[in-house]
Amino acid sequence: MSSFTRTDLSLTATDEDRALKAKHAAMWASGDYPAVVRDVVHSLGGILVEALDVHPGQRVLDVAAGTGTSALPAARRGAEVIATDLTPELLTVGRATAENEGVALTWQTADAEALPFPDAEFDVVMSSIGVMFAPHHSAAADEVVRVCRQGGTIGVLSWTPSGFIGELFAAMKPYAPPPPSGASPAPLWGDVAHVRELFGDRVDDVVAQQQTLRVDRFATGAQFRDFFKAAYGPTIAVYRFIADDPAKIAALDADLAALGDRHLDEGVMRWEYVIVTARRR
Repeated sequence: MSSFTRTDLSLTATDEDRALKAKHAAMWASGDYPAVVRDVVHSLGGILVEALDVHPGQRVLDVAAGTGTSALPAARRGAEVIATDLTPELLTVGRATAENEGVALTWQTADAEALPFPDAEFDVVMSSIGVMFAPHHSAAADEVVRVCRQGGTIGVLSWTPSGFIGELFAAMKPYAPPPPSGASPAPLWGDVAHVRELFGDRVDDVVAQQQTLRVDRFATGAQFRDFFKAAYGPTIAVYRFIADDPAKIAALDADLAALGDRHLDEGVMRWEYVIVTARRR
């Protein structure tokens, strides 16, 4: 095992970044993200695990694992899995699911931009709609690569900028507070060129697959809006920011309902995402 080194500790060594990470953790703990997983996105984790062909005996790290949508399927395949997330409340939900199923894996609170593991520790490092929300993309990508062993596999599943969730963030942006200094938009992780640049020459055998998630949970755009307004942390945060401005609340209500309606086709939405897999050089 190699020594425990990290490319850059400066981000998490500042009070400003610690405050930012605490804010992010609280955002994802707000509302009911486990309901979003259960009702809408639960299948994505298994799709990523299948794309990576996780198998018994592999040591696997799920970065920004949330409730374990990728970690649990990987553990069911017999891999030795550690699920990490910035928000302990989400890990608690995943841990309860694992205990109920009798599935063994480790749950650990950790920052995707400063993972508490040695270099080259894992055979597989993966993240399903998770690491994309770490604010500093280069720092997160550096950590994902650092903890993967030479010849190991990296896999990231992310919403695309041009897909439904990318459009959701674009619709919320005029109502949201300015992003923190140095932060990048989460949906950029769904731009394959951006991911290639983040990983650079440290990986090879890069494969990208663009797919869509079939969502039949919402009958109307207003129903989608109300669900995300109550359950989805980033949407809740935007509404809290404009809470004292009824006109902005009404405008955002209308924008999100219209977004949902545009994407509904006979009661079905299709949310675009990209899976990028690569091998650590």
